[in-house]
Amino acid sequence: MTQAIDKEQMIIDEFKKLSPEKQQEVLNFIEFLHFKAQKQDVQHKEEKEPISAYEAAKEFAGCVDGGPGDLATNKKYLEGY
Repeated sequence: MTQAIDKEQMIIDEFKKLSPEKQQEVLNFIEFLHFKAQKQDVQHKEEKEPISAYEAAKEFAGCVDGGPGDLATNKKYLEGY
């Protein structure tokens, strides 16, 4: 615990030696580190098991009217392949 307090005091001492502009840069960097950590937390929470293309688009399956029923049996649509 004393090491953490020593580091904290060292940081505060060094911070006080900086100009106000440099102090603001330090604060901006700290905010950036917090933002980066939050972004990584969100990304880890959003990771999910991969799903198939059908599962991703199943709400659209069968929604198109018309067109060939089955390309495998309709030789006209397979010409040139």
